[in-house]
Amino acid sequence: MSDKLFTDVVKITIKSGNGGDGMCSFQSFKGRPAMGPDGGDGGKGGDVYLEGDPSQSDFLAFRYKTKYAAGNGARGGSKNCTGRGGEDCVVKVPLGTVVRDEETGAVIADIFAAGERKLVCAGGRGGKGNARFCTAKRHAPHFSQKGEATEVHTLVLELKIIADVGIIGFPNVGKSTLLSKISAARPKIADYHFTTLSPNLGVVRYYDNSFVAADIPGLIEGAALGAGLGHDFLRHIERTRMLLHVVDVSGVEERDPADDFVKINAELKGYSDRLAALPQIVVLNKCDVPGSEAYVKAFRKKYGKKYDVHAISAVTGEGTDNLLKAVWDLLETLPPVSREEVDEEFSYKKDTDLDFEIYVDDDGAFVVEGTLVDMLERNVVLSDPSSAAYFQRVLRVRGVIDRLIEMGVKEGDTVVVGETEFEYVP
Repeated sequence: MSDKLFTDVVKITIKSGNGGDGMCSFQSFKGRPAMGPDGGDGGKGGDVYLEGDPSQSDFLAFRYKTKYAAGNGARGGSKNCTGRGGEDCVVKVPLGTVVRDEETGAVIADIFAAGERKLVCAGGRGGKGNARFCTAKRHAPHFSQKGEATEVHTLVLELKIIADVGIIGFPNVGKSTLLSKISAARPKIADYHFTTLSPNLGVVRYYDNSFVAADIPGLIEGAALGAGLGHDFLRHIERTRMLLHVVDVSGVEERDPADDFVKINAELKGYSDRLAALPQIVVLNKCDVPGSEAYVKAFRKKYGKKYDVHAISAVTGEGTDNLLKAVWDLLETLPPVSREEVDEEFSYKKDTDLDFEIYVDDDGAFVVEGTLVDMLERNVVLSDPSSAAYFQRVLRVRGVIDRLIEMGVKEGDTVVVGETEFEYVP
């Protein structure tokens, strides 16, 4: 995969399936034409799930497909047969995917493990068949309930790689070379800035133990404000347990290693206090280059008491054994990689409280909206006298008529309830 195509933030739209409509049907046999209602319920709409897929490393697949929908429930059948449920939709995402609702910004899920599945949006309920509306006084209901309709929602998927150790530093300091030396990862390595354009992961073996290290693309001054490539990848460091801060002590590029070190830490602080607080081991790389000894000595004198400093050569492997021991010893004292905090109360389910609000539109009509109206649209068939009577009774019992009177409705005024429009009659 080309580094240039690396995608770690994407928007997708999802829609769970509508519930199937209930059936209005009556039993009928030869010689016995009216044996009562037998309409079955509609099927439940399909659910939308997100599932962790370890074979994916980014969101490249979502560049070509951004809309995902589950199947609708089937209509109920005669003989009290329930309609078939809609097919579920499973959207596979890379491990480390943080899922947010675009409208509210709430974190819905953090897909952390392979095969982990999260229900994001439940399918609509199926409508009731006319057999379910039989009562002692109503023996032959000629109406059934519509299935619950669902809405389209937009999700923001944000990838935060799951790694124990983040390898950071200015471009071309040897981060990728170090990762290739201590793990089986083979990132692109070249002697120019921004060779690495996407995070690279490698499993590091230390005797019978192992940990995951991530080579984060080079940061530059101003990265926290969006300069260079660093702003795009600072989020990936947030999930790491510790940092390996690689500094070039060769002096080849005529930069002061101590100054580079201060600038990168300032970028971490500028992005978030959490990043700035991560434990660091400082790696003075390219110590095999002639003239590097003076830079190493000066750096140790300035920061050696505050940080654990290791001079290495990522090319030859010099000093990497002691570095790995220091990394593992520190990891054993740190808590495991943590998940993003999820808003457990967030749900795309419609509010079950039956409420309403009324406003007057530009044409002077009184428009009634709310969850009460949604319920009435599912349950009422105005062509049926008993269903129409139920509609009128609900408007009175729930206080809709009283509210209309308070707002000054007069005889002959237009009242709109959902898709139903009628003239007000006292």
